[in-house]
Amino acid sequence: MSTIKFHQDLKVYQHSFDAAMEIYELSKTFPKEEIYSLTDQLRRSSRSVSANISEAWGKRKYERSFIAKLTDSEGEARETQTWLQFALACKYINEEQFRILNKQYNQIIGMLVNMMVQSKNWCAFQLQNNKK
Repeated sequence: MSTIKFHQDLKVYQHSFDAAMEIYELSKTFPKEEIYSLTDQLRRSSRSVSANISEAWGKRKYERSFIAKLTDSEGEARETQTWLQFALACKYINEEQFRILNKQYNQIIGMLVNMMVQSKNWCAFQLQNNKK
């Protein structure tokens, strides 16, 4: 496993970013009357998953803060699944689109939960000797 230096190196960040971009492209086809409701909510929650992962990475010096931001990210992922369910019920997306995206978010949630369970490993900082 390679060293992770930046939040963009995290697989969970990459997957959540890609899923949010898929949702963005898909939501372009939603009716105009949904622009300030379902479309906006779905885009915001999907983007927030990645944003909270970024914040968590920046706060990993403090384990509780790290876990709190990952918990926020998990909540946003679950909210995204709910908005996708509404999009399906309103027939803005089809069953296959829903199934694929819902599965992606279940995988993202699983990765986030694993990070929280193993938070000590993610928050362990090695002090470097600055002798030259």
